[in-house]
Amino acid sequence: MLRRVVLSLMVFAIAIFGVTAALAAGASGLAKARSGAAQGQARPTHTAAPPTSPPPAGFSNEALWSSADDWEPNVALDPSSSYVYELTTRYSHFCSNGQGHCMVFRASSNGGTTWGADSLVCPCKQAQNDPVMKVATDGTIYQVHMNSYAVVFQKSSNHGATWSAPVDLKALSGLSFTDKPWIAISPSGQDVYIAFNSTDSYIAVSHDFGATFSAPVKTNSDALYWFAEGGVVAPNGNVYFSESAEQNAANPVGPIKLAVISSTNGGASWTTTTVDNSQQQPTCPVKTCPADFWGAQAAIAVDGAGTAMVVYAKSSVSGGPMSLYEATSTNGVTWTAPVALGSGGTHVGADFPAVAAGPTAGDFRVAWMDDRNGTTAFNVWYRSTANAGGSFSPQVRLSNLGTGAPYKTAGGFAFTYGDYFSMAVNATGKTYAIWGEGPSYAGPGGTWSTSGS
Repeated sequence: MLRRVVLSLMVFAIAIFGVTAALAAGASGLAKARSGAAQGQARPTHTAAPPTSPPPAGFSNEALWSSADDWEPNVALDPSSSYVYELTTRYSHFCSNGQGHCMVFRASSNGGTTWGADSLVCPCKQAQNDPVMKVATDGTIYQVHMNSYAVVFQKSSNHGATWSAPVDLKALSGLSFTDKPWIAISPSGQDVYIAFNSTDSYIAVSHDFGATFSAPVKTNSDALYWFAEGGVVAPNGNVYFSESAEQNAANPVGPIKLAVISSTNGGASWTTTTVDNSQQQPTCPVKTCPADFWGAQAAIAVDGAGTAMVVYAKSSVSGGPMSLYEATSTNGVTWTAPVALGSGGTHVGADFPAVAAGPTAGDFRVAWMDDRNGTTAFNVWYRSTANAGGSFSPQVRLSNLGTGAPYKTAGGFAFTYGDYFSMAVNATGKTYAIWGEGPSYAGPGGTWSTSGS
């Protein structure tokens, strides 16, 4: 997502040179790229600290991945083993070939109790960001990320020790730039679906385990700027991507469309269904922050019975705080009336939704960030349902440490470091959540995580 691209000033200049045609065509979203102000700043000092509040029952205290400047992470689970995988965007000398930021991967073979060494997924020259992973039943990891303004696909069959050569969807599509990918796979991994944008919404499809991809298909016919924010394959093979679409402007004023793009025929054709609409997002007070940083967005999950749940953040008043809602569907086209899950703040409100399905029918876990404790005291909150949204458990705070980094206080962390995060549930019902915390949009911040049932 161009509002979520994380580029250093040097790499940003290179990227702009490479997408001159896109700028000439009016791709105003390019102006939304993150400035990379975190580069060259002092790294935060992280220390062990007692929790501000105990973690929710069954969950661990939140834990910091590293002392590096990490942003917008992703977590994925092997459905057939105890392996857990994490991927984060890192601003660090750890990157190779002069990259300003890169994809850093780590694996745990014992459910996250201990972790292997950090490693690169690609020794590329381009700056990287926006990671998303899925794992097939045979343990193969499928992942997409950005290499500069090119969406690329890779996979690994040895727990991330080595990765396949990147498949460049920008080159495949012939588009001037590609941005903010999301991936969905069938359980075996034979069917791979990758959604991304080039202002318009596109989806590329593979039915041979990612060996080859079809030419990406444009799924919209409007003039809005689209962002993929979630993707799943249902047990019957239906494919669902949750997306938002805003005005193609440097300061989109709303309304913002919240939609699900679905296919019942393996990606041969796609149907776009508007689930709801949001008014303009709250303002971001940081100079380098894009205008749509706290924009409306939607996440999606599907359970083993084929029920899909979309969880989304929207504002009913232009510039007002966001509130969280959920709706369910059995076909991706017909959705239940939205159910409010909470507002959670007076400025940003509740934003950056994540949702994951548990091992039984109707089991969904929902998480989000909000500023209910103050405009510089964000937290990650969590609740669950066992009956597909008929009722939900009480809200609990996952980001329970009040110290351990300069940006943390008893109330929470100072700023949402990245504007999306990730959650997954394993076969025994254990939830894994991973997110970014920081002092400001510019950083430097860190990747934090917790797990529990």
